[in-house]
Amino acid sequence: MKKIALVAGGPRENLVHLQEYQSEHIIWVGIDKGVNYINGEGLPLSYAFGDFDSISDRDRRDLIDQLNTIKVYPQEKDKTDTELALEWALQQDVDEVYLFGATGGRMDHTLGNIQLLHKSIDYKKNLQIIDKQNHITIYKPGTYTIMNDPDRKYISFLPISMEVKGITLENFKYPLKNCHIHLSSTLCISNELIFEVGTFSFKEGILLMIRSRD
Repeated sequence: MKKIALVAGGPRENLVHLQEYQSEHIIWVGIDKGVNYINGEGLPLSYAFGDFDSISDRDRRDLIDQLNTIKVYPQEKDKTDTELALEWALQQDVDEVYLFGATGGRMDHTLGNIQLLHKSIDYKKNLQIIDKQNHITIYKPGTYTIMNDPDRKYISFLPISMEVKGITLENFKYPLKNCHIHLSSTLCISNELIFEVGTFSFKEGILLMIRSRD
């Protein structure tokens, strides 16, 4: 399975150990300061995006020497560096895209990056935002199977459309049957699987799933 790992420049303390995700089938892409995180773990950086205003002049020169493909954007633009890199990644012939370094620090960037998950629906690609505490994914209506993960036992569902209709949760501690929730509802926060495998389904709307550690 081909994958792209995008590494943005969020706070280092929120970042997982990137080495844990390394494989021969993954392409590492740095977004601005994220290039330093990739290089710092000795991973094979293939592409870089950004205005690079958060790295030193020396690092910028070294980056240009290191890569054949580097996309430098002006500081004043209509899209963030992360959005530009993500749009490129979703257009590639890959099955899955990871986004690291996208949470923590400035709340505007965190919320903006979470909203970028919508783009995966348009491109029909599996996209995850991953940090030390959470895995965040987005879903359109359908039925989905979910496996128990002791490391991230808390599972929350949040509507990010005005309404999500027909939510059904099976094999959860707090099950639901054909429930409707509106934007701003906290009904489905902090649930847990009680079996090794569970399912969730819904009929209308867009749903965010967050799997979290203690």
